[in-house]
Amino acid sequence: MSASDVPIPVLDLGPWRDGTPADRASVAGALDAALRRSGFVLVTGHGVPAELTAAVRAVAREFFALPDDVKRRYAAGVDGRGWLPPGVEANGYSEGTPTPPDLKESLSYGADTPTGDAALDARWFQPNPWPGEMPDVQRLFAAYGAVMRALADDLLAVAAVALGLPEDFFVPHTRHPTYTFNANHYPPMTVVGEPAEGQFRIGPHTDFGTFTLLDREPGAGGLQVFTTDGEWVDAPFVPGALTVNVGDLLSRWTGDRWLSARHRVLPPQPHAAEEDLVSLVWFAECDPGAVVESVPPPVGVRVHEPVVAADYLEEKYRAISVG
Repeated sequence: MSASDVPIPVLDLGPWRDGTPADRASVAGALDAALRRSGFVLVTGHGVPAELTAAVRAVAREFFALPDDVKRRYAAGVDGRGWLPPGVEANGYSEGTPTPPDLKESLSYGADTPTGDAALDARWFQPNPWPGEMPDVQRLFAAYGAVMRALADDLLAVAAVALGLPEDFFVPHTRHPTYTFNANHYPPMTVVGEPAEGQFRIGPHTDFGTFTLLDREPGAGGLQVFTTDGEWVDAPFVPGALTVNVGDLLSRWTGDRWLSARHRVLPPQPHAAEEDLVSLVWFAECDPGAVVESVPPPVGVRVHEPVVAADYLEEKYRAISVG
């Protein structure tokens, strides 16, 4: 299968927001078809200002260019907040695939509005350690987060209608959600050296939450998706579109109607040894105490055991942490 055959269509969200009931139904139907086929869709008409995205990517690059001893002040583990240094994460382990550590570093922040439950807040809604050397990081990340949170809510509304459910089906479970926002830096081969056997910028995995909203830069060492034909293929890139995919919790919720598709980010390639990429990744989740129960057939195709969202996420975070 060639890259042009990847079953990831482009979906314009504009008619959902501004169109007639028939337009909205058409968008919902198209989302259902895309997610049943591959678990991925390219979304345009999303309303994310291009200038905001560019500013967030630029300030992230400024942070990654700081000396390691400065970045280390904000170092954290996989399930923490701040700088995730190279070598702390191996995503392949989330699916039981042993891989060397991923060839990336990340700035990782999450939900920080407290609930009033001390134990819950300490684990899932802790304050973010914003870098004092760069106040623009907090301002821009917060602005971007507000836009992405609203977009994730819109997509969940479309998702509910696509399943033939009330538009507010997911709302009771996403009133005080956890979420994670990562700026991922994939350094060039001239910095990280030649990859080890089986080493990737991000190893093969599925995402853990509801929807993942990805703004990426195209590259030779870019995103690949594992198709239902059992092939790894390059994900198509459309300038200005967000790459959106289903996470494990949403897949379970839909009774596997929608795929939580495996994907990976290739290592830097010898013919593009200077390639240096930054991706912006918003992982939408749900309330930590939400019980995710499969929608039964005929909507779903398989009934999973119910899981508590926080328990599921904890298990996955432990799996991918190195050391």
